[in-house]
Amino acid sequence: MIREAESKDFEQIYNLGEQLHENYQQKYNLKELIKEKYFHILVYQQNEQILGFLIYTTVEDSTDIVDIFVDKKYRNQKIASNLIDRMISNSSPKMIFLLEVAVDNDVAINLYEKFGFKIIHTRKKYYGKKDAYVMERVIENE
Repeated sequence: MIREAESKDFEQIYNLGEQLHENYQQKYNLKELIKEKYFHILVYQQNEQILGFLIYTTVEDSTDIVDIFVDKKYRNQKIASNLIDRMISNSSPKMIFLLEVAVDNDVAINLYEKFGFKIIHTRKKYYGKKDAYVMERVIENE
């Protein structure tokens, strides 16, 4: 099941996030961020366990993917695809989606390309010594 995160989910999100970024809980104060209208967290839950999450911000006609992560034990089960699909289907008919991804993260790049994202720019040393691609998808249905 995919749903908006609630405060009771934060501990599980932080635990998963630690696999993505060191000190994840210090990086994101979810309790405060979730109060903002522009900030969204989708979780993929099975039984009582959160298997993945997608954090994004939306301001007017622009959505930025902040983080997406799926527990390593549950990858290749379309969890990330379902989360992205839900985010897109929840958006307004005219939207620009943006994200950054490490240039060597082929799995993520392929996933984003399946959803129509295109590489529009390279940010040098965005992840410390690693470069990142900026990817974009534009929806213009009215």
